[in-house]
Amino acid sequence: MKQFKASDLEELPSRYRANLINSCTGYKSLNLIGTQDSDGNKNLAVFNSIIHLGSNPALIGFTFRPLTVQRDTYKNIQETGVFTVNHVQEGFVGKAHQTAAKYPTNTSEFEAVGLEAEYLEGTLAPFVKKSTIRYSCTYVNEYPIIENGCIMVVGAINALYLDEAFIAPDGWIDLAKANSIAGIGIDGYVKGVAPIRYEYAKPETKPQKK
Repeated sequence: MKQFKASDLEELPSRYRANLINSCTGYKSLNLIGTQDSDGNKNLAVFNSIIHLGSNPALIGFTFRPLTVQRDTYKNIQETGVFTVNHVQEGFVGKAHQTAAKYPTNTSEFEAVGLEAEYLEGTLAPFVKKSTIRYSCTYVNEYPIIENGCIMVVGAINALYLDEAFIAPDGWIDLAKANSIAGIGIDGYVKGVAPIRYEYAKPETKPQKK
């Protein structure tokens, strides 16, 4: 079995180390964040760091790398206070990947990669029309990660949009039915398979599949 100690990791080539550490944490959620600046310029960027923070109130979090270069998504959220989160599906994963390219600020990634924007119920931030699971958020707070200069942003979910066929009777969403894609590391993607669910775990019971 291959072993990497902390001292070994420090000596690795930077790209190899980035791939190794980004992959070892496992599958990640894969989403496109849609924003718009105060002048109406649209922006779209792929993120694999979105996490659930709570259900009541409904909160999510995600991280930005250090603001040592222009981060249009961050700037737009600061200006308008709103953003959308859009699941990536198998049919446009390549286009989602392409949004990571460093386009000029005045270039809309929607247009650059060929994804159509959509506005729902007066939301000031654009959605990805093709996405089958998407939600709008309001900026709530942010927390600096002092160890590496990254920033965690917290958002509150305002409205969730998805096909009712994806929702189980207990409210659980079947991401395989929705064809949502997960991320592996920086540039790997994987399609979901039929999930296995278990009954609520209790100390006095054994694992029981639903």
